[in-house]
Amino acid sequence: MEKFVTKTEIEKAYQVLKPIVKQTPLEKDLYLSKKYNCNVYLKREDLQWVRSFKLRGAYYAISQLSKEQMKQGVTCASAGNHAQGVAYTCATLAIPATIFMPTTTSAQKISQVEFFGGEMVKVVLTGDTFDESAFAASAFSKEKGSVFIHPFDDPAIIAGQGTVGVEINTDLDKAGIKADYLLAAVGGGGLISGLLSYFKEVSSTTKVIGVEPSGAASMELSLAQGSVTTLSEIDKFVDGAAVGKVGQLNYQHCKKWIYKMISVEEGAVCSTILDLYTKQAIVAEPAGALSVAALEAMKEELVGKTVVCVISGGNNDINRMQEIEERSLLFEGLKHYFLVNFPQRPGALKEFVNVVLGPNDDITKFEYTKKVNRGSGPVIIGILLKEKSDASELEERVRSFDSSYLSINKNPMLYTLLV
Repeated sequence: MEKFVTKTEIEKAYQVLKPIVKQTPLEKDLYLSKKYNCNVYLKREDLQWVRSFKLRGAYYAISQLSKEQMKQGVTCASAGNHAQGVAYTCATLAIPATIFMPTTTSAQKISQVEFFGGEMVKVVLTGDTFDESAFAASAFSKEKGSVFIHPFDDPAIIAGQGTVGVEINTDLDKAGIKADYLLAAVGGGGLISGLLSYFKEVSSTTKVIGVEPSGAASMELSLAQGSVTTLSEIDKFVDGAAVGKVGQLNYQHCKKWIYKMISVEEGAVCSTILDLYTKQAIVAEPAGALSVAALEAMKEELVGKTVVCVISGGNNDINRMQEIEERSLLFEGLKHYFLVNFPQRPGALKEFVNVVLGPNDDITKFEYTKKVNRGSGPVIIGILLKEKSDASELEERVRSFDSSYLSINKNPMLYTLLV
């Protein structure tokens, strides 16, 4: 029999969490409202104590354990935010925890887990993905007899995450507003399950939409297949939502109540991160920006409506900003890389600049090693455009300079290798 989390269970979790978590603001965003000709409100879970909503589910699930279970300690697996929630909880309640994290987790998230957990937490780095890390954590938990705190496929976790919805609905009611749309990121499905459960009872007309990165759209695939389906490979860039297999319980909630799923390209997420930072001074991590990034795909449907986007997390490592900007420029069609044969003679570069570059184009990368006894040699060149519309003319000029050129942008493997 299918088991769904209820409004009553979520409200019970809300009472437990009320003195523990920060009630984060629900803010109208003037920039996004004007951009999409609707009323956009942002639920700022990036301002939570651990800078993500994950504290809610982690604290509530652990608080429901028996005293004997607490003595045995807990284990979890996480790409970062669930780990921080568990660490904060265990330090607060004096419960020992072993936290498994993928080896690809940013140093910033690892240090935050260690900071919040203090002496109560041990971090173990293993596996390249969340799923590999979760497998190791589950095996460890069974061996040691500790309680495994699942990041999403657990009724208590869903109830805790659902308290985000309680706060959203309370603030909307105070303002006399009903949300037409509610958008939230989907990794394993804990947050979206809680929002679906709560809003279907308190505001059934609100359309709840799940947003995934296109490189890890496991819920979208599962819904299309009619059962939980594991992705054969994932893009780990949006690490907070890079889950290859969603939870069974979470899948059931989405199957029953989700309005629709939207997948967003990683480059679009990067553009949204930069937009949120430059226009609204919001530091969102990739998963935290997913809900806002999805607005572009819905812009015609949103006109005149009230839309709530959950900024689910703000744990963005500053060291990733260069990669984020690069991915954004590639997605926007402004950055182009070519492999071009240059004549090995004086003046070749000057000729390229005069013949190929437009008045507003800029060279951002130039790698060339002169080869002895060769008439020409390969050059990796990066060009930044001012307008996307200039791209086709630029490529024509590159072709006229060297008909055997290669567009590195169009070859992901070559791009990864050379740039």
